[in-house]
Amino acid sequence: MLAPAVNVMVKAARAGGNVLLRHMHRLDALNVVEKERMDYASEVDGLAEEAIIKELRRANPDYAILGEEGGAQKGNRGPSRYTWVIDPLDGTSNYLHGIPHWCVSLALCEGPEPLHAVVFDPLRNELFTASRGAGAQLNEKRVRVSERKDLAGAMLATGFAPRERKRLDAQLDCLKVLMREAEDVRRTGSAALDLAWVAAGRCDAYFEAGVQPWDIAAGVLLVREAGGRVGDFRGAATGPMHVAMGAGRQLLAGNLKVTDALQKVIVSSGYAAAFD
Repeated sequence: MLAPAVNVMVKAARAGGNVLLRHMHRLDALNVVEKERMDYASEVDGLAEEAIIKELRRANPDYAILGEEGGAQKGNRGPSRYTWVIDPLDGTSNYLHGIPHWCVSLALCEGPEPLHAVVFDPLRNELFTASRGAGAQLNEKRVRVSERKDLAGAMLATGFAPRERKRLDAQLDCLKVLMREAEDVRRTGSAALDLAWVAAGRCDAYFEAGVQPWDIAAGVLLVREAGGRVGDFRGAATGPMHVAMGAGRQLLAGNLKVTDALQKVIVSSGYAAAFD
């Protein structure tokens, strides 16, 4: 049985997902803005976030909100220890290019740490949920991270954030080393889905720099509750709000043995040192 807060989040995520689905066949009519270099948003991002916030405010008007589009908002009674962290469309570039891989990501955080998480993939009707201490589920069936014991044959996921292109050479050097052992590396374009897929055992590990709290808040909890580990590139434990303040906003996630091996390659290849 889902926690009451998760039921609220699921309703909100589906509301946002419905907005995205309604607009996906008229992409040429959307107004698109470049927030930063090669970092885009459209009017549909804002419309989806509005639909999500409407549902969340109806249930908990006193909670604060941190949304990718609307930024930080206080609750009706001012500051709150609880914050809804919202990415209404994770994978915006995919969405705008008609690539069918994007999602809605929601987390409820107490202070800096997530309590509940929802990642909703409307196209596949896949609903990933987690509550702290209660495990992670995909469509209400328990999921676990993979049992792979090392990098040999591993399926890895990563990203190339536009704001991190200055460290691209170091990242590519790291990938060269990883590809000597790993089966392959995927770049899907959605950090939230990458983390959800790690939690479900579809990918063995994920690493990326330049992520934002709303990209990863839900996914971090999903991986933890699926038995995995989340940290920075040197292996230190981290959470979504800590990432927002860290150098390069680094995140590494997966099962314990693969993340340990991956972290060693990130360090030995010189990629971690690029953030010093």
